[in-house]
Amino acid sequence: MTRRTQGTSAGLDRRRIAAAAVALVDRDGLERFGVRRLALELGVDPMSIYHHIKGKAALMDAVSEAVLAEVAAAMTDDAPDGWEEIARRTAYSYREMAYRHPRAFPLLVTRAQTSPVAVSALEELVTAMREAGLPGQVVADAPMVLFSFLNGHLLARTSDAPSAVPAFDATEYPSMAALAPLMADFGSLAEFDRMLDAVLAGITVRAARHGD
Repeated sequence: MTRRTQGTSAGLDRRRIAAAAVALVDRDGLERFGVRRLALELGVDPMSIYHHIKGKAALMDAVSEAVLAEVAAAMTDDAPDGWEEIARRTAYSYREMAYRHPRAFPLLVTRAQTSPVAVSALEELVTAMREAGLPGQVVADAPMVLFSFLNGHLLARTSDAPSAVPAFDATEYPSMAALAPLMADFGSLAEFDRMLDAVLAGITVRAARHGD
């Protein structure tokens, strides 16, 4: 691939660089990602990338923003009705994004997400919760509760070597062994739905208790 001279923009902008970075991470993983490899993919000098995005850390933020933008785009079809529907649609879109970009997904778990696209999603959720009259502390805690579940659940299920439910020794662990058949759908949408139901129900119950 022909390399361009240092400082030549070659039609680059932040969006094009971020899209190429996401594709590179999807293909090769975060461990092999670097500015020089990205420059080679784009056919430019590394300094051309630095002109738009200042360093590898900023590139990781750009990758995070790009995949989160996919979640936001999936939420624009119909206006959700109420905070629970917003939370569910956000969760489903987030899950779909995680399965599309399993190698990039760890960035969303390990780096603070403070980009406009990330904060806008939280703003929509908490605004709906406040409009529904939920107590302030419940609203303040809800995004952390929801995304702690989503990040932990999806990180375990989209890793290169996802874990699975072990075969429990019925003699040593009779209760866990008895429950194992109910855990057989590990990683399925049905499992995700059950756990999301539990999270949202917990928020609802806490809101009701807070209002007593």
